[in-house]
Amino acid sequence: MCGIIAVVRRRSARAVPSRDDILSLVVGVTEELRAVDLESAEAPLRSAGDRLHEADRLLRGTPGLRALLADSGLAGAIRSEISALNGLLDSLEGQLDAQATVDSLDLEAVNAVLIGVRDAAWNIERDRLRAAEVVADLGGRDLHGAGIDAIFSIHQALSALDRMEVRGRDSAGLHLLISEHGLDLDSPDVVAAIKERSNAAELFTDSAVKRVGDRLSIVYKVAAEIGELGDNTASLRASIRNDDLLRRALDNDTAEVVVLGHTRWASVGIISEPNAHPVNSDLADDSRLPYCTAVLNGDVDNYGDLIRAEDLCIAEDITTDTKVIPTLTSKHLSDGHDITEAFRRSVSVFEGSVAIGLSSVDAPTDLLLALRGSGQSIYVGLAEDSFIVASEPYGVVEETQRYIRMDGETPANPDNPSASRGQIMRLSGELAGELEAIERVGYDGTALTVTEEDVATAEVTTRDIDRGDYQHYLLKEISESPRSFRKTLRAKLTEGDDGQLRVSVGDSTMPTHVAEKLSAGEIRKIYVIGQGTAAIAGQAVAESIKNEVDGHIHVQAIAATELSGFGLRKDMSDVLVIAISQSGTTTDTNRTVDIVKQRGASVLAIVNRRGSDLTDRAEGVLYTSDGRD
Repeated sequence: MCGIIAVVRRRSARAVPSRDDILSLVVGVTEELRAVDLESAEAPLRSAGDRLHEADRLLRGTPGLRALLADSGLAGAIRSEISALNGLLDSLEGQLDAQATVDSLDLEAVNAVLIGVRDAAWNIERDRLRAAEVVADLGGRDLHGAGIDAIFSIHQALSALDRMEVRGRDSAGLHLLISEHGLDLDSPDVVAAIKERSNAAELFTDSAVKRVGDRLSIVYKVAAEIGELGDNTASLRASIRNDDLLRRALDNDTAEVVVLGHTRWASVGIISEPNAHPVNSDLADDSRLPYCTAVLNGDVDNYGDLIRAEDLCIAEDITTDTKVIPTLTSKHLSDGHDITEAFRRSVSVFEGSVAIGLSSVDAPTDLLLALRGSGQSIYVGLAEDSFIVASEPYGVVEETQRYIRMDGETPANPDNPSASRGQIMRLSGELAGELEAIERVGYDGTALTVTEEDVATAEVTTRDIDRGDYQHYLLKEISESPRSFRKTLRAKLTEGDDGQLRVSVGDSTMPTHVAEKLSAGEIRKIYVIGQGTAAIAGQAVAESIKNEVDGHIHVQAIAATELSGFGLRKDMSDVLVIAISQSGTTTDTNRTVDIVKQRGASVLAIVNRRGSDLTDRAEGVLYTSDGRD
């Protein structure tokens, strides 16, 4: 499992917010909340959340970033207010836990708005303020003009790679295609600076620079079989921070940069910088074809056949299957096709499940995307004046909650299902962030109009995958288990007049129509499914259910793959499937859920992640913790 990230940005027209505009929303929130008690906290918390979300909106995008960079004391004033607020919210959460067995509906409402305040405070402190710090560190304190926009895009890409390293971390890379840089590429000092990095350019390794017409292509890469989370992006940051040529290219008001990056878990090709993505279209015998760079999640199963069929002369050190993507697109461009058609003709011959991103000098401010098959994903975030593209929603939500998820399985043309399965998108930099800037077609070229109905809203923020000070996520999860368990039970236990505890869940967890089928005896079998540790957890869940149904319903814990392989019936309308998944993205579990639903089964889910694939498939969801950890 690898990770794709890309950022396409246009110049913002929004005015930079003033210090007073921002502080008027943040200052005083804590004191107002300090004066309320838990029973009357819902309305004040909602008001506080509204104020903080508006402050977060002002601080987003390059206008908010410019406000923080221009006023050195603004960040400190905001941080002081947020710190006091977090202490108060901790106290309120303690009160919620202490009263978790009474007034469950009121507590659930208070808990929901408290989470909203937490989200807004987190966004401001950990996303907006941190962005300003990192941009100043990467680009220097004298950063101005287009350089702010470009370094901001680089920061967003690196930040997303940090979060997606859980999908793959043996190598990583970041490519910048820079237009309108203002450099005289024929001046002796620039020629010398590019020549100094010519050895790296041959295999497109770390800090390689290529002159492509009047544009610059710069890539930063790292490859390491052994290491810890964060090592790779730290290496990329160091290369970017120390790149004087990059700083000179961005020292103007005109530069435009498309960022394309990747974190890899090698499946084809050894772990090395030449094999790290992005890779470019240069061939060992000819580098004069139209220039492209690409990244890949998944595998191009027939890449060897394509290399032979197209007689591609690829350097011996480059053995990744990704290399066929930019080279084939480049050849189609040289045959006279426009970039969208050249890209479509290339990806349509690939066998396997793939997610692809491509940048090209033929459309230097645009980005091409392709998705086909199950097991891969691409999310296109609609941010202010920018598209943030990632293979996980966590790569998008630092800057926007709105995204479009590409569909790699539904045929665009029912009359030609095989050839039209999969989607291709072209994102235009001229209107970055707007629906009108997205061109979408099926793999056969069938037009697929993008509308507001395609836009989803993420229920998570960056705090849902924050590793904090823990060395790795497993240690974080173990350490936070007691707190997560308390949050799972919060507002779900009620104490009756007899002093006995009872479970109380809403319709979102146990939908009325499923409860009615159980009460009427229409459910005759309950399967609890999962994979790996989720399957083990399912055994405990199944045993607990058996103790409650007294044998009149068949209850069985079974691996998702075993149910789909051996337990299917044509009519499963008398079946309830309870699917368990920590991430909600387990392919085997989700595929089994799809199959049983097609056969009439009801589906509930126990999952840790809101907005995940499994939550979209299930009729009701019980979130562990609050679905946010």
